[in-house]
Amino acid sequence: MGNPQEHIVMLPYLAQGHIIPFLELARRIQERTNFTITLVNTPLNIQKLKSTQSNTSKINLVSLPFNSSDHNLPPNTETTEALSLPQVIGLFHASTSLESPFKDLVSDLTSKQGKPPLCIISDVFMGWANQVAKSLNIINVCFSTCGAYGSAAYTSVWQYLPHRSLKSDDEEFVLPGFPERCKIKRSHLHKFVRNADGTDQWSKFFQPQISLSLGSFGWLCNTVEEIEPMSLEVLKKYTKHPVWCIGPLLPPRMLDSSYNNEIFSKRGGKEPGLSPEKCLQWLDSHPENSVLYISFGSQNTISPAQMMELAKGIEESGKPFLWAIRPPIGFDLKAEFRDEWLPEKFEERMSASKRGLLVHKWAPQLDILCHKSTGAFLSHCGWNSTLESLSQGVPLIGWPLAAEQVYNSKMVEEEMGVGVELTKGLESCITKTEVKRVIEMVMENEGIRKKASEIGEMIRQGAREKDGKKGSSLQAMDHFVSTLLSSSTN
Repeated sequence: MGNPQEHIVMLPYLAQGHIIPFLELARRIQERTNFTITLVNTPLNIQKLKSTQSNTSKINLVSLPFNSSDHNLPPNTETTEALSLPQVIGLFHASTSLESPFKDLVSDLTSKQGKPPLCIISDVFMGWANQVAKSLNIINVCFSTCGAYGSAAYTSVWQYLPHRSLKSDDEEFVLPGFPERCKIKRSHLHKFVRNADGTDQWSKFFQPQISLSLGSFGWLCNTVEEIEPMSLEVLKKYTKHPVWCIGPLLPPRMLDSSYNNEIFSKRGGKEPGLSPEKCLQWLDSHPENSVLYISFGSQNTISPAQMMELAKGIEESGKPFLWAIRPPIGFDLKAEFRDEWLPEKFEERMSASKRGLLVHKWAPQLDILCHKSTGAFLSHCGWNSTLESLSQGVPLIGWPLAAEQVYNSKMVEEEMGVGVELTKGLESCITKTEVKRVIEMVMENEGIRKKASEIGEMIRQGAREKDGKKGSSLQAMDHFVSTLLSSSTN
């Protein structure tokens, strides 16, 4: 299967939550096949990736010309991080300007190598890449960095906008294509989805890009088929093409049972607010499964009122906690944190008692989730975070805020039984009493912990080769590659 003359070109969307799994996928394919892999993105994203890659990396990183100022975006804006909602949709639309330079790049590669790439692997939000591939007679494969449930639900909602016919936000509707039990209220959708009617800027981007991606040769999905059987069947009905579950796209050591708290290298080029060593030392001082980890991801935060009630509820629960905390919504996420956003002397009190550790800005999440003291994860339920938590058998407390997170949270609670949703979005009026109740419900429930452990083992088995038998995700990767090779010779 190893032939360095074969070439795959990969195109992630302009967001860290997409670029990181694309890079991990590139590594997996390269290691298993020895193919030449070229990962393409905008200049600043490629520059950041190069700064985090070792000298031995065999992934080619190539930039396409892009100037955010040409699209009424702030200068040097090439990811969704720290953008307002109008700027986020502006970046989505701006990403379509990459189509022409991307086509030129692939054409140049074809000329230089004397044959076209084996395939293009493009992000679900870069559906226009399928048009480029067809115009150059190249196979295009769509890669969804979400799980099967999130991918299918996001596709379902944007393709049909089923919530438009409802009379109130409290009405439930069944997600088109899903079993009857998979119901959701319009109020549970993010505001930009809730208000979508097919003529708005969000619809004008997502509907055509997802439709184009559905026309791809096949889909790759960052999940393990055993943990999402129902969702996988729904997704296959939408794509009408093969779906290869090749996840979890996590560092291999995370899936190794012999892992012994060896520090993970920096992912995504972010500097931690506190060193991984100090975080691990603090975790070492607490009993197994006793610590609540709280993080809303690299691009999300909550309102000042929600932050205050969350802190009060955490304190009243009596559970040790490690909180990756950033300024609340409405403030500069990169600004200094203010004491007034938390109960009086909260951080001082938690530090003195060694009950709580607040990590400002970015926390070493992989190290934290792999530590035996971590007993639950209060999360926005972004898919990367969800998969990282589940791979370690850590139960989840859901607080979805954007994108497909509401579907991930729903799946975690209703389909898997490995967590409980605390609340949704930035508009909810959460109370300290409810925070305390849900923390206790998840962290003291042996049934949830047992189920999370079982899901974790399924994930690790899917990515494992033992006694000559490959897990389902390894088999899917082999089948994907062999399908590409056989299709290219036909």
